[in-house]
Amino acid sequence: MHMVATPNRKMQRVLQLSMGLTFAYVVATFIFGLRAHSLALISEAGHNVSDLLAIALSFVAVYFQTRPATDEKTFGYQRAGVLAAFVNAATLVVLSIWIAFEALHRLAVTVAVQPRLMMYVAAAGVLMNGTVATLLWRTSYAPGGGGDVNIRSVFLHMLGDTLSTAAVIAGGVGILFTGLTWIDPILSILIAAMILWSSVGIIRETLNILLEGTPRNLQLGAVRAAMQSVKGVLNVHDLHVWSLGSSSHALASHVTIAEMPMSECSSILNGINCALRDRFHITHTTIQFETTGCETTHGCSAPPELEAVGAHAHHGHSHSH
Repeated sequence: MHMVATPNRKMQRVLQLSMGLTFAYVVATFIFGLRAHSLALISEAGHNVSDLLAIALSFVAVYFQTRPATDEKTFGYQRAGVLAAFVNAATLVVLSIWIAFEALHRLAVTVAVQPRLMMYVAAAGVLMNGTVATLLWRTSYAPGGGGDVNIRSVFLHMLGDTLSTAAVIAGGVGILFTGLTWIDPILSILIAAMILWSSVGIIRETLNILLEGTPRNLQLGAVRAAMQSVKGVLNVHDLHVWSLGSSSHALASHVTIAEMPMSECSSILNGINCALRDRFHITHTTIQFETTGCETTHGCSAPPELEAVGAHAHHGHSHSH
């Protein structure tokens, strides 16, 4: 099978613009965070460094996804974006833990902060992060975007930044009117918790794809029932469904049918493929017909003994793309 990912120049342009804006904000946040003695601002700078790397990694992944499949990479590079999303999320987990430890230390050692400077820089961050998050949301969830997990992971980064910088503004107001400097590290802990929460979801989703688990929006029982409802299908077993990328799925299965010439099997195969395409948006399938069922365990074919390999005869082997 040769698969070619559709180039998305718009997505690449959005990521390039996002990198430029994020880099400028990282420099400003770090410099003013030092001047204001604000851990919340410095943690924001660190968070945005990870966002900058995340956007750069996603940009590279988008480039690789546009490359065609080869004899060595028969599925192409569709999982490049999934791998990028996993690395991005794992990096954020480490960053959130670091921010939390620094905030706990700051609670023990009080440092005076400059709330007005905090608010000014954070206001610029809300504008920048909000703009980038909006662009990424439109790119990922627009028609044809498919909610790509790679872009969605970056979108969550930027959305989290928008909310956390808004929280820094609120913290600056609190410190300005109350003089309570512990508000700054408490905000940092809340930011760290929000980063961790958003990252864990991405990690779980990407790990499921990388481990070839059943796609999260599909129920294997429903897929099996749809296939068995096709006229001529007696049984469906050894059924596997997995994700090639974040929005494309593949299926392989053994299907038991009555004894008939191979030329008469096409209608059954077409019926199965139509059901999978229309109900589950699965377009890459490998269906193996047989007239007697294989030995199965929990619905999957039991692996043959070494000496028995090649001894099991099938009625036919049919592929559909």
